Amino acid sequence: MPRIYVSAYTLTSALGAGNDATLAALRDRCGGLREVALRTGRKTWLGLVDDEAVGGPLQSEEALYDCRAHRMLGRALARDGFADSVAAARERYGAGRVGCFVGTIASGLAHLESCYVRHAPNAGDLGPDVRLRHTAHLFSATECVARMLGIEGPCATVSTACSSSAKVFATAYRHLAAGLCDAAVVAGIDCANEGFIYGFHSLGLLSEQPCQPWGRDRDGINIGEAAGFALLERTPPEANVLALSGFGESSDAYHMTAPHPEGVGARAAIEQALRRAGLRSSDIDYVNLHGSGTPSNDRSEDAAIAAVFGNACACSSTKGWTGHTQGAAGITEAVLSFLSMHEGLIPSTLNTIDADPELRTPVVLENIRQPVRRVLSNSFGFGGNNCALVFEVVE
Repeated sequence: MPRIYVSAYTLTSALGAGNDATLAALRDRCGGLREVALRTGRKTWLGLVDDEAVGGPLQSEEALYDCRAHRMLGRALARDGFADSVAAARERYGAGRVGCFVGTIASGLAHLESCYVRHAPNAGDLGPDVRLRHTAHLFSATECVARMLGIEGPCATVSTACSSSAKVFATAYRHLAAGLCDAAVVAGIDCANEGFIYGFHSLGLLSEQPCQPWGRDRDGINIGEAAGFALLERTPPEANVLALSGFGESSDAYHMTAPHPEGVGARAAIEQALRRAGLRSSDIDYVNLHGSGTPSNDRSEDAAIAAVFGNACACSSTKGWTGHTQGAAGITEAVLSFLSMHEGLIPSTLNTIDADPELRTPVVLENIRQPVRRVLSNSFGFGGNNCALVFEVVE
C-alpha cells in the first residue's frame, strides 16, 4: 500500500488551542478535564474548549453556518498555519483537486438544543435562528470547512459514531489512491451537548469522576469537545514527514452500543492496518488506545491488543487528558500521535493510578521520553464501527 503524506495538522481541544499549547500540556501533565454541574444538578467532568478558542460569530458568507461547532472549526483552521498550507496545496493542484472529509456525530446539535431551550417546545416554532440545514445537518460542517478553505474537490461527511474522524483518513486515502484528488483535508468536530451527556448517563456510562482508562476503578467516560485537521497529499512536500501507511476498518455489529467482549472487530481492524502498512506488531513503537474508560470497552480492546501485541508495546489512552471527544476522537488522537512522534514523547494514561489487574495489556502511567517512529491509533464506535490507523515518520 503506497503511503499518503501528512503535510500539516492542528488540534484545538480542552488541552489548548493549537499544537504548541497541546504539546505544552502533555509535557507538563496538565489535563483539560474540569468538573461541571449539569442543569439537573448532577455533576460530571467535561473536556471543554475555552470560549476564547471557540471564537466569535462567523461573518460574511459563513454567517449562515454560525454555531459553536462551526466557530470552533473556523478558529481552529487559523492555527499552526493550517489554512495557509491548504491554500498552498490549492495553488499547486487547483481547488477542484483538493477534497474535504469531516467526521462528526452531532455537527451543530448543541445549537439546535439551545433553540429548544430558548423557545417552548410545544409552540411549534424554534425561532428564526434554528437554521437546521446549515447547523445541525451533518453535511453542514463539511460544507462550511470547504467554503472557508476555498476548496472544491470531493466532499463527504463520515458519521460512524466515535470512529468518525478516524475513518475520514481511510476515506481520503481511497480518494487519493484512486486519483480523484491530489490532496485532502480531513477533520473532526464535535461539541459537548446535553443529548450526548444524558444519553451516556442513561446507558450507565457517564462517570462523575475524571475518567480512568484501564483503571481498576474505572466507571465510565467524560465527554470532551475538539476540532482537528490534517492535510493529506499523494506526494511528500519535504523530507522527514509523517505518513499514513496503513488503515484497517471493521464492523462487528455485535451490539448497538457494546463492543464484542473478545475484541473480534477491533482485532480485525488492527491486523488489517498492520498488513496494509507492511508491518509486524513489533514494528510499532506506541499504541494510542481507544481507551474510553468504560469497563466493557477497555476489556474488549485489551483482548484485541493482547492478541496482536502481547505485552511488548507501549500503550496509553489519552482520553484522560481531553475527554472522549466523540466524533472528533479519531482526529484528536491522530494529532496527539503526530505530536508524540515529533516530540519523542509517549503520554501517560492520565488519572489512572492503579491499572486493572484483570487486563493483560500494561499501560503507560507516567510520560516516557523515547523516539517514536511508528504509531497505531485506535478508534472504536457504537455498532462495532472500528478503525485503526498506522502513522510513521518517513525520512
